[in-house]
Amino acid sequence: MKNFLKTLCEMRVFLLLWLSQSFSALGSSMTAYALVIWSYRQNGSALDTAFLMVCSYAPYVLCSIFAGTLSDRWDKKKIMLICDSAAAFSTLLVLMLFLTQSLEMWHIYIVNAFSGLMNTVQQPASEVAISRVLPKKYYQKEGSFRYLSSSVNSIFTPVITTAIIGIFGMNTVIMFDLFTFLVAFLILLFFIKIPVNSPDDIQNESFLHSMKSGMNWLKKEPGIFTLIMFLSPINLVASMYEAVFPSMMLSRNGGSEKIMGIVNAVIGISTLLGSIVASVSKTAKSRVKVICNCLLFSMSTENFLLAFGQNVWIWSIAGFLGWITIPLMNTNLSAVMRLKIPESMQGRVYSVRNSLQFFTIPIGYFIGGFAVDCVFEPFMSSQNNSIISTLFGTGKGSGAALFFFVIGFLGIIICLYFRSRESIWQLESEKDE
Repeated sequence: MKNFLKTLCEMRVFLLLWLSQSFSALGSSMTAYALVIWSYRQNGSALDTAFLMVCSYAPYVLCSIFAGTLSDRWDKKKIMLICDSAAAFSTLLVLMLFLTQSLEMWHIYIVNAFSGLMNTVQQPASEVAISRVLPKKYYQKEGSFRYLSSSVNSIFTPVITTAIIGIFGMNTVIMFDLFTFLVAFLILLFFIKIPVNSPDDIQNESFLHSMKSGMNWLKKEPGIFTLIMFLSPINLVASMYEAVFPSMMLSRNGGSEKIMGIVNAVIGISTLLGSIVASVSKTAKSRVKVICNCLLFSMSTENFLLAFGQNVWIWSIAGFLGWITIPLMNTNLSAVMRLKIPESMQGRVYSVRNSLQFFTIPIGYFIGGFAVDCVFEPFMSSQNNSIISTLFGTGKGSGAALFFFVIGFLGIIICLYFRSRESIWQLESEKDE
């Protein structure tokens, strides 16, 4: 009990920050979920729905390199407050447009792009802030806490959102999002103190030189660089999966908004259990091996079960197996990054990481939506009474099933290739900073 109380005391600032930001994230995820349903109802297009996320992630590609430099130069708390406020203002605009029955898809594209820009600036500041309020010995636990909140949100988001839309309408979902923002904003403003810039920050360094320093640091660390390049194609596969998943759940025989909510809830339960396991697990002897094996297991199970399954039971099993190991992977990944990258460099290095690791996400969303709408669905519509239609079904959604089969193999190939790279294993022989 004494150790437990001591841990709570040492982590109290982080826990308050984590709880408040997680509550705000619940509201944001509910709004995002509601807008996906709304957009698919408008046109029934996987590409149109996927383009929502293209707009959200495009700023990561275009602006991350600048955001990291700003993060290392400016006050982290102010950055988080300003960016959260700007994103909340864009959400308020969506609410006003919806209430006046003026909301259109292009409005949401613009709002998502602006919110994505704010997240691009805020994310490296938030990463550095966590490093400053959390003792180094708890870095691995931070990843498990992050996935714990993510999994809880995944469980409750579809259930609460669907219920609120059915009873009160989508406007109530958006108002709840604004309420969660206000709570998190006030807690951060009045109750959380984030240490100001350390002496080795870059206040007197030129902006251009600061931008280059993150990339220069990565050039000298091939292990971290290879790890980032491993996650880049993994994100490509994952974003293609995310782009196609809603359209298959909403259009496949046996699918519906309710079914999509059930499968998402199962995924949330899976990540919750995985987070609990990760939080109590001892430090891995080989963090790299854990990262590689967890991703390989995920890619080898979920995509194929989604491809061949044609009912909620198989889809739920797919979601459970695909996500159960991800929290353990993420905790080890987060620990590697925080321990290997000096705190004074984290903002700049994380920003370069965002550009290299996340630039494939908008590409993946576009490819996924385009491929299903324009290639796989038309192809499957001509395959009645064939072996392929026997394997993947018929009707709308069968093309998405075939697409999951293809990206399943792609994910396995990526995992096996990078697992064989010698440079990634250099991280095992290096001492933590």
